[in-house]
Amino acid sequence: MGPALVTLPSHGPGTPGSPRRRRWRPIALAAWCATVLAVLAGRALQRVEVSGRSMAPTFLPGDRLVVLRRPLGTTPWPEVGAVVAVRDPRERTRTLVKRVARVDRAAGTLEVVGDDPAASTDSREFGPVPLDSVVGRIVYRYGPAGRTGPGPWPRDYDQP
Repeated sequence: MGPALVTLPSHGPGTPGSPRRRRWRPIALAAWCATVLAVLAGRALQRVEVSGRSMAPTFLPGDRLVVLRRPLGTTPWPEVGAVVAVRDPRERTRTLVKRVARVDRAAGTLEVVGDDPAASTDSREFGPVPLDSVVGRIVYRYGPAGRTGPGPWPRDYDQP
């Protein structure tokens, strides 16, 4: 009986064990992770633009905001004073930016108001809104230049 023959794996270009192939693995993994994060961010974030003066002086017409959308499944209750985006109960395709004034967990509703009562159409007019109408919490103002920055924005944040 002769010596045993051993077949060694080929490490030519493009084969699974080749150095060239191993070098691309971290790049492919990073690209995959970036794609997954982009998809999740697309679900988790939404942009809105302020069109009225109901939240003045906190937000002015033309301010562009980032909304952190509600997570799927269990919905956390926003805190009183938080600035949220809610679906307009009169026109569900329209999004309103308002401050949470009151939370009623027993009824499953919250009251939302604008910072400028004279210019705001809010729960004082249309009543409390259901929790599931909350789109998310306003977390960042990204425009216009000179008015950018993260929240939260207390009602009197612009006072000296």
